[in-house]
Amino acid sequence: MDNNPLWYRDAVFYEVPVKSFFDSTNDGTGDFNGLRMKLPYLHDLGVDAIWLLPFYKSPLKDDGYDIADYYSIQPEYGTLDDFKGFISEAHALNIRVVADLVLNHVSDQNQWFQDAKKSRDSPKRDWFVWSDSDAKYSGVRIIFIDSEISNWTWEPNTKQYYWHRFYSHQPDLNYDNPEVREEMKNVIRYWLRLGLDGFRCDAVPYLFEREGTSCENLPETHEYFKEIRKMMDEEFPGTILLAEANQWPSDAKQYFGKGDEFHMAFNFPLMPRIFISLARENSFPLINIISQTLPIPDNCDWAIFLRNHDELTLEMVTDEERDIMYNEYAKLPKMRLNLGIRRRLAPLVDNDRATMELLNALMFSLPGTPIIYYGDEIGMGDNVYLGDRNGVRTPMQWSYDRNAGFSTADNEQLYSPVVTNPNYHYESVNVESELRSGSSLLNWMKKMLRVRKNYSELLGRGGIRFIDQKNRRVLTYVREYKDQRMLCIFNLSRRPTYVELNLPEFRGLKPLEAITKSPFPRIGDLPYFFTLPPRGFFWLNLTVPDHEDEKDFDD
Repeated sequence: MDNNPLWYRDAVFYEVPVKSFFDSTNDGTGDFNGLRMKLPYLHDLGVDAIWLLPFYKSPLKDDGYDIADYYSIQPEYGTLDDFKGFISEAHALNIRVVADLVLNHVSDQNQWFQDAKKSRDSPKRDWFVWSDSDAKYSGVRIIFIDSEISNWTWEPNTKQYYWHRFYSHQPDLNYDNPEVREEMKNVIRYWLRLGLDGFRCDAVPYLFEREGTSCENLPETHEYFKEIRKMMDEEFPGTILLAEANQWPSDAKQYFGKGDEFHMAFNFPLMPRIFISLARENSFPLINIISQTLPIPDNCDWAIFLRNHDELTLEMVTDEERDIMYNEYAKLPKMRLNLGIRRRLAPLVDNDRATMELLNALMFSLPGTPIIYYGDEIGMGDNVYLGDRNGVRTPMQWSYDRNAGFSTADNEQLYSPVVTNPNYHYESVNVESELRSGSSLLNWMKKMLRVRKNYSELLGRGGIRFIDQKNRRVLTYVREYKDQRMLCIFNLSRRPTYVELNLPEFRGLKPLEAITKSPFPRIGDLPYFFTLPPRGFFWLNLTVPDHEDEKDFDD
């Protein structure tokens, strides 16, 4: 592994649940050995880091986000030795691994909570938040509005309510208790000693509660994460913290601190605006939100994503924007969940190849670290009839063999059915088939990741400057880092269009199309004219021409 302290800024991440990738034991569930066997695929794809969904022991009522034991591995996923072998092999391929860490709450099956509810005098009682009344912290929003009616649940044995921001089977930990704060640091130490390179921290805004507040983004929460960051920097240099804080830009940015809190945070404000800009065929929502999310400290980075394992969340948009999203991307009520849309990327855009390419090219060229959701590189479909968010968590499609090559178990044994919708059937949408086709989405993604790697510092660390022009259907910006410059142009419309750009500061430079290295005419004094097909884009590396350039079109 290289010693680049800013490795996360130059990286491309790949999000994958252990259970969903490959089953090596033929019991119908993916496991660490299966994931290890598929590491060469991820290396060949071009990813630099893997983000694992929770793999700790759990009753799996919330897909592992309900942790019963922080110090063990879910038995179906393998053993601790399997985990260590996976980490070791990933590192040998120069792939880092970060894992989900659920700090806010535990499963009600966790021994800590089982002890706490035995008696009001239990030593673990104060590890959770209790109240005689369910009116405390009134006015705090309920996050899972489709399934919960209160943030409090009655516990009949000790006759008090316990606090939970998510499901009622996930009691919140009490971070006012120093024992809890220290125990969670010990959990972090345990896994980092085993070789993890960091954590994606789940639901970070909700750790503390204070009467008269929203119980979100409280100063105490920021102070605690600064303590964790300091501990990790001192004891495990080179490891990172990634925040899941689904908040408006002003609050989300606070989780970077002064470069002394989280290294990275998901850019939740940006993600829905990408889709809103497409639906409106208007670049303004994107330009406006990006200007609100920058600047951030130099040693920090946004994590950019198009889709992930949760619903496409629409909590942090206006009512009008939410209506636009529902009308464009979730026409059937079954496609909606809580305040979001439970769809994968390909079905969201009606499997339109040009739109998928545009969206990925946008993600790979905006400021931040891109995160690819497993299967999106092959255009996997979903199954909205599976309930909750399980429709976007189906087995990875490796081949046209039974169970999509994911497992040789009987198909009734699979943790989830494979996708058999005719438009996304695993017999045609799979890794093996797409590797054979030079024009497949998978091979296109591999090519784009190779190109991005050629410009990893520029695209990972460079600044962004939007170029004013009259055509709102076209998004135009320049990425700049030291002496490197890339001009990026995106047609957000379903129609062909054109754009004229005034580029006087780049006069005399020659644009080279970054993917094919095709040369364009030098930039002069007059406006530069581009035509773009529907959902078309350009990445143009602006270079100093040499004497060979005159021969560009001789052959």
